[in-house]
Amino acid sequence: MDFAAARRAMVDSQLRPSAVTDPLVVAAMATVAREDFVPASARAIAYIDRIVPLSAGRGLSPAAATGRMLVELEPHPRERALVVGAGSGYSAAVLAEMGLAVVALESDPELLAALRNVDGISVVEGALETGAPSEAPFDIILVDGQIEDLPEALVDQLRTGGRLAVCMADKGVGRLMAGTRSVHGFGLKSFADASMAPLPGFARPRVFTF
Repeated sequence: MDFAAARRAMVDSQLRPSAVTDPLVVAAMATVAREDFVPASARAIAYIDRIVPLSAGRGLSPAAATGRMLVELEPHPRERALVVGAGSGYSAAVLAEMGLAVVALESDPELLAALRNVDGISVVEGALETGAPSEAPFDIILVDGQIEDLPEALVDQLRTGGRLAVCMADKGVGRLMAGTRSVHGFGLKSFADASMAPLPGFARPRVFTF
């Protein structure tokens, strides 16, 4: 399979039609070999516009959704980034290709083993919902998958002016959201609907009614 051609097709047929046009983001995603971040049996489908299964119920999110999140984050070279639920390391590698200092947080042992083979990133093992407080503060935080509830612990690890992007589950629909931490607080704003691979550890607290 011609993976270079598949990357070009991804840019033209998935990224650009989804408003992923930031030159830095596009250049990085056109460079990083997505096929290297999926199991050998899935390399042929690494560029499909769907979630690609990894291990332990985890998956690699569609490129268009990842690209939209990165565009919204407005990453700049030399900024510090935290990728929560880094999985096999694709998004972390894209951010590193863009010139950021990247901390990749993961909890799954098999995915951690894959992450440690990714050049140019720092790997932290731990519960996803707690973030990486010892490495904070961060300029950007990418929650690399769909969750139900965003812990304050992650927001607290942003510097003032720092940005966070996440896919929140809303009545079965994934909504891409982003926000900036200011001296007055933090709030999320939805900017697109998309499917992303679910992350463990972010279940919304259950509300009991009588």
